[in-house]
Amino acid sequence: MTRLAFDPHLPLALIIGLGMIALLITAASFWLRARGAWARGLAFVILLFALMGPVLVKENHVPLPDVVALVMDRSQSMNVGARTAQAEKALAAIKSQLAGQPDLIVRQTEVTTTTSGENNGTEAFAALNSALADVPPARIAGAVMITDGEVHDAPPADQVKMKAPLQVLIAGSHDERDRKLSVINAARFAIVGKPAQLTVRVDDFGGGGDFAAVNIAVDGKALGTRSVPVGKDTAIPIPVAHESENIVELSAAPGPSELTLQNNRAVVSVSGVRDRLRVLLVSGQPHAGERVWRNLLKADPSVDLVHFTILRPPEKQDGTPIDELSLIAFPTRELFSERLTGFDLVIFDRYGEQGILPMLYFDNIARYVENGGALLVSSGPEFAGPGSIYRTPLASVLPAQPTGEITTQAFKPLVTQLGLAHPVTRGLPESNLGNAAPTWGRWFRLIGATPVAGQTVMSGPGNKPLLVLDQVKKGRVAEMLSDQTWLWARGFEGGGPQAELLRRLAHWLMKEPELESESLTASVADGELVVTRHSMAKTVQPVKITTPTGKNLTLTLDTGGPGMWRGALKVSELGLYRVTDGTLTAVTAAGPLNPKEVADMRATDTILKPVVEATGGGTHWLADGTPSIRRVVPGQAASGSDWIGIRRNGAYRVTSLTQQPLLPAWAALLMIVGSLLLAWKIEGR
Repeated sequence: MTRLAFDPHLPLALIIGLGMIALLITAASFWLRARGAWARGLAFVILLFALMGPVLVKENHVPLPDVVALVMDRSQSMNVGARTAQAEKALAAIKSQLAGQPDLIVRQTEVTTTTSGENNGTEAFAALNSALADVPPARIAGAVMITDGEVHDAPPADQVKMKAPLQVLIAGSHDERDRKLSVINAARFAIVGKPAQLTVRVDDFGGGGDFAAVNIAVDGKALGTRSVPVGKDTAIPIPVAHESENIVELSAAPGPSELTLQNNRAVVSVSGVRDRLRVLLVSGQPHAGERVWRNLLKADPSVDLVHFTILRPPEKQDGTPIDELSLIAFPTRELFSERLTGFDLVIFDRYGEQGILPMLYFDNIARYVENGGALLVSSGPEFAGPGSIYRTPLASVLPAQPTGEITTQAFKPLVTQLGLAHPVTRGLPESNLGNAAPTWGRWFRLIGATPVAGQTVMSGPGNKPLLVLDQVKKGRVAEMLSDQTWLWARGFEGGGPQAELLRRLAHWLMKEPELESESLTASVADGELVVTRHSMAKTVQPVKITTPTGKNLTLTLDTGGPGMWRGALKVSELGLYRVTDGTLTAVTAAGPLNPKEVADMRATDTILKPVVEATGGGTHWLADGTPSIRRVVPGQAASGSDWIGIRRNGAYRVTSLTQQPLLPAWAALLMIVGSLLLAWKIEGR
């Protein structure tokens, strides 16, 4: 290719100034009708042209291939029906046709679904822009996008920056129908014992019935079915039975027409918070550890404590008139008959049977435990004597029977092998994990007892039981066979984890899920499904996993420490995962509460059509066949009824360049002198 260029010998501004002067002189000559004016003007033109340094530039070009982007949507919605098969067939056909086009580079990229917490949906244009980020606009021939049309980052038509045709091939069928369950609003927290409000909505896209059945389950337990109107927000109360996470699972019954059941289910986590933990603490006699119990419970603002200390047992009658006593009578009937079920936890601290409580009230406490109550017994020497509460109807729920022995030697409490696996004592700070001795302080009294039920999680000298836990029907009992926990609270010999131990005891007695000895939990984070199994058994069974799309997987759990097994699995599907080992069940959700990816699973061309039209491309349904590919030039139509166009840009790269002066100085001088001589000759006529 040869072209004309200029290499001025003087500054351009100076040449322009000389040109203006020459123009004025020539114009004045013509105005005065001077002979030879045109010849002088010609001399000026030749002079100015020579000063501009005209050169002939010869360029050698190498054509550059055009670049086309091929975007394949492999998001979760593409797994519906025959979309994947349609898309794969079209992908193979398009790649084959593009491979046959000369001077064309194909950049293929894919769009996948992520299980991160960000609710971004299908980001096809992010993938497209990334594929063409380093390509000059003059080399972009266009883009072909194979998708179901559910794209969530499509720009507005007036903000489209792509200047080449975008061709969209829609996988799916025309006029699809589907049902979808959405959680519009969900309470994040709720008071234990009171319902949490969820607002749900069932939509039948493309038509359906007037009402839909929604099944409700909490922590894997079915709570029944609720009929909700289709297309309207409906409030549903959900009972919150315990603290921490309550996993609520909702599932809408299949509609008249279903593409997939993936968007018929939702899972919500509601954190239970106790309004006030009502605790009844009964101390049998004043002792060094009594204030420790009181201070520990009073320090927690969520605890409503009722504390009584028996200071005047019946045998201490001395004839003092009742109206002169500063002590109040122990309200036995009110506490152990009328209001007993209103307490969340009952603690007997060094309490012995002194004839104050009738045997009927001990029987009430035993039935309170069996019906779901919680009892903690902190024993002292009275438990080993004839006044032991084990000699009452309460013995039916106590897990350890006194032997009558009392050990007074110094010892460090030890966590037993069972205790190393039990959530109440597992991982206690400075405990005897492995073969290491605990570093906490010593105790000096242990009440001899024989376990008759439950699990011994801590022991004293001679492997004698120190802390025994038991589940009695619906309730729970913890028995501490020493009254020396206060030594840890006072920091004796460095103290110990007294507050942490008692906190865990209280939460275990309250049946908090995080302290269950047999539990199965699941969570999704960073693209991994993590399954955790707590068990007191030596081995656990592999778990079965059901994915949102209905696939069944098996995961073997590896030991993660005493009483704990864990396993992880890479996941890519948004939605609800169900995990079970045959006995326990856990559910968790991957992605946001209402993911865009499953908001509407119907194939559509509505979302992308404005963008396609703005680029001059076209939209085709694969159900009608795969279109052929043609090369078009800029300005030509790029889409037809059965074909799509890829632009031919004709871009090139300059490999070499040569310059040749168009008007040498000697030639310019001869032409100028010739023009002036001609002007003089004309003037001399």
